[in-house]
Parts: sequence; structure tokens; C-alpha cells
Amino acid sequence: MNKTASAKHSHSASPAPQVAISPEGERFPLPVAEDYANEFARLQELAARQRAEGREIVVVVGLGFVGAVMAAVVADAKDAQGRHTKFVIGMQRPSPRSFWKIPLINRGVAPMKSEDPEVDELIRRCVLEHHTLVATYTEEALKLADVVVVDVQCDYLKHDLGNVRTGFADMAALEASMETIARHVSPQALVLIETTVAPGTTEQIAYPIMVKAFRERSLCSAPLLAHSYERVMPGRHYVASIRDFWRVCSGVNEEAKQRVVKFLNEVLNTRDFPLTVLDRPVESETAKIIENSYRATILAFLDEWSQFAERNGVDLRKVIDAVRVRPTHSNLIFPGPGIGGYCLPKDGGLGVWAYKHIFGWSDDIFKITPQAIDINDTRSLHVAELVRDALRNMGKPVAVAEVLLLGASYREDVGDTRYSGSELIVRKLTEMGASVRAHDPYVDHWWELEAQDTYPTPGFSKARFFDRQEKLKDLRVTNDLDAALKGADAIVLAVRHAPYLKLDPDAVFRSVGKPFAIIDCFCILDDRKIKRYLELGCEVKGMGRGHIRRLKDEIRKP
Repeated sequence: MNKTASAKHSHSASPAPQVAISPEGERFPLPVAEDYANEFARLQELAARQRAEGREIVVVVGLGFVGAVMAAVVADAKDAQGRHTKFVIGMQRPSPRSFWKIPLINRGVAPMKSEDPEVDELIRRCVLEHHTLVATYTEEALKLADVVVVDVQCDYLKHDLGNVRTGFADMAALEASMETIARHVSPQALVLIETTVAPGTTEQIAYPIMVKAFRERSLCSAPLLAHSYERVMPGRHYVASIRDFWRVCSGVNEEAKQRVVKFLNEVLNTRDFPLTVLDRPVESETAKIIENSYRATILAFLDEWSQFAERNGVDLRKVIDAVRVRPTHSNLIFPGPGIGGYCLPKDGGLGVWAYKHIFGWSDDIFKITPQAIDINDTRSLHVAELVRDALRNMGKPVAVAEVLLLGASYREDVGDTRYSGSELIVRKLTEMGASVRAHDPYVDHWWELEAQDTYPTPGFSKARFFDRQEKLKDLRVTNDLDAALKGADAIVLAVRHAPYLKLDPDAVFRSVGKPFAIIDCFCILDDRKIKRYLELGCEVKGMGRGHIRRLKDEIRKP
């Protein structure tokens, strides 16, 4: 074989290096086998230096929405004398999907876009000024830990739309992480699970995994395992929702309980927001599930009253405001086009699943919790019906319409699209033949659409519940509102983002250039704006806004 042929053969046989691509498009080669030893040596040197300064070594496993900010909060903690008490190593799996987070954090850059300016500043300060935070990909880092904080995703995957009972808790990542931790961690280290998990997980799944691994390592001591759930709320107070908010915790034994109380008192603002310490982790786990199921149930309860209001000339917004005056009912909230975010759509399912699959009961005690989830999961489908009806009133079939969705995220003034009600609006309208475009001032990439073959989990995209979904991979969210409005046949106000609350009907009409249908999903329009849109020749509909027909009649009176 000649040299040229040999070179070609050698080149074709070499696998292309794997890379991770950040949301901004920067490419990062994944580590190869020979990188791991050097990386652990780097961490050992850093940890030795930090211990010499009297700091505990904390490893945070999982650098997602919660883990990255929790890591920075811990790294920023100080004692009464103003000295930093922790050195944090954030650990992330080196996969093509997420490895890019590691080099970004090590530059002092937050791996997520946040509306809270403290996120960027906190991570920058801890990495570049105080040198109390680094990120890594090697699980060997666990050997250095005094405390391990577990922020690994535990999802609830649904086989059917609108039937949470057929789903299951996806424990694979959490179980694999617990096995890895147990193989490496010191028996004296505290392991704290922060992930929202199915009740019983800490004691009946995670603890046995650790006990077995300890036995295989000939360790006689009991693992120090604890649970404390976070109440993180994306938005303008992201950091405060972790650091300056009430926490619930417990441990599998008395020593674990004492250790987790000590740790949380050292890293969180428990002076103003005292800890609640429960007897067992199953109680802490159940508290989180009940907390979020309660919220989901209130929202689902109002779905039927929203439909009642639409069909009987009632403005549900005014009704809720009237009821909320009573202090005992002040937590009523208009549900919008379904509920989203990572917690409320799934957490009740974790409890229902645990009752049978962890605790082993065969009867069916759950009625309200799963029904609430099912109602919330499908509420947004009604929006497509409102769009269809509004366009029909204007003599335009939805199948030939250009529809603009205003708001892709799951709640106001955040860029988080996880389980957003807007996703189902887009999917249903697309199935009905509409051409849909989307605007959101806080969202750069709508991964549930752009990467629907693999996101959020391969095989579990909501695309599988609808027809004609392939083209949604090409949908890109725009931040240019004026350009998005131009020529729209229908506008869906899906999220209460601050810029949408300020929209002036006359300015919107000028941008669109013609009468259009406008559908208010979230009580964004007051009566004055509704009337003005009607005066401009637009068709207006709204979830729970049955009084619009009355306003239309008033406008049309001679």
C-alpha cells in the first residue's frame, strides 16, 4: 500500500472527536481518556490548598437549573468573621449535550440565561475573585468531598397526554449517580439529595444502593444520607429562592440529620428563614410532592370555572379578584393556558407512582392529584379552539392562517420553556394546518421544538401526540416584536411577560397592518384594550373572558 493510500486509510479509520455545543454555538471537545488523570491531579491540588485555609470541600453533582446556582450559593457562604467556609467542585457528566457547562463555569460564566442579574455576578465572583468554585467532569472528584449535594434530574415521563397514571418515574440517572457516589465518597461524607424525588426514594432506593457499595468496599459505617428539597423559582429572584427561603430537611439517621442541619445553617440564610427538620426523609420527600400538588390542584380547579365563565358571559378575572379579597382565599390564581415549569406538571405523578412501585400498595387511593395534572396538561388545547373560532368569525380558515404566539416560556418574565403550555398551543395549531411563529423576549432557543427528537428525553417529545410536527424543528423564537407582528392573522397572548402587558392596541394594529384575531390566554387585556381592538375591527377571545361578547355588543350599538 503506498503512503498516500495508507494516510487516507488511517484518516478514515480515526473517529471524529466528540464535541459539546453551547446554546451560543461554541464547540467544546469532550475529554479523552488521558485527560482524566490530569484533571483529578488539578482538583487534588486545589482541594489541598483550600483545606489548608480551613474550608470544607463540597461536590455538587449536576449543574442544571438548580445545581449550578446551588453550587455558587454554597461557594459564596461565609462565617461570622466574613471568611469563605466552602470550596465547591461542580460535577457534570461529560456528554455532548451538557459538557459545555464545565468550561463556561470555569470562565466564570453562568451556564443558563437568567432574568436575575445576581446569577451571573454570583458565579463570576466565586470563580474569578474568591476562587471558591470550579467545575469538572471527573467522578474522582467525589473522593475529595466532605459533603456531596445531589442535584440530578428525576423526571416523570408520561406515555399518554392527559393520563398521568400511565407514566413512570425515570430514576435511572439518579440511581446511577448514587452508585457512582457510593463507590467513591468517603464514609464520613454527608450526601444530601436535593432533587425532587418520589416519596421513599432516599430510604428505600438511594440508601440501599449506598449500603451495598459500602459493603463491597469493606466499609462498616452507615452512609450519612439526607434529603432537603429546594423551592427554586426561576425569574428575577432566582438566587434568593435558593439562599433566602425556607427549607425542609431530614436524614436517614441521627448523625445524618445533625450534619445536614449544620451544613444548611452554614450555607443558607436560616437566620431569617429557619429550617424545618422532619423525622424521616420520606416526610421531607412527601412535603415537596404535597406542596406542588396542592398548587396544581388549585389551578386545575379553576379550569372548569374558566369554561363556565366563557360560556355564560362572566369575566373570571374580575371574579377571582373579588374572591381574593377574602384572606382565606388569597391564593387563588388564574390558570392561564395550562401550567408549566419542571415541578407542577410532574410532582404529583411521582407520589402516585411511589404508592404502588416503592411502597407496594395495589389499590387506588389517588383521585384528585392525578386528575389535576391531567386537566392542567391538556388545558392549553382549548386555545387552539379559540383561535379557530376567532378566525372563523373573520371568515378565515385556521389552516391558511399565520398565527403569532407571544410567549414561549412557562411563566412571566423568565426564559424557561420546560413543560410550557405554549408548546401544546403551537403543536395543536400546527396539526390544524396553521403556520405558527413565536416571539419571546427571554427565550433564545425553544429546545422542545428545535431538538424534539431528543428533548426532553429521546422518545418522549410531545410531538408524538400530534400530526404534522416535523417542520417545527425549524421554528425559531424571535426577539423582534415589530417584525413578528407584521401580517399576522391571529395573535395569541400566551404569557404575561412585562412587554406584553404594555402593548398598545393602536400600535399593535399598525405593526400588523390589518384587522386580526387576538386571543388572550392570561387576562392580559383589560376592558379598555378589548374594546379598542374591537373598534379596530379585530376579533377578540379570551380564556375565562365570557364578557367579551357583551363588550362587543356595546361597541356595535348604534
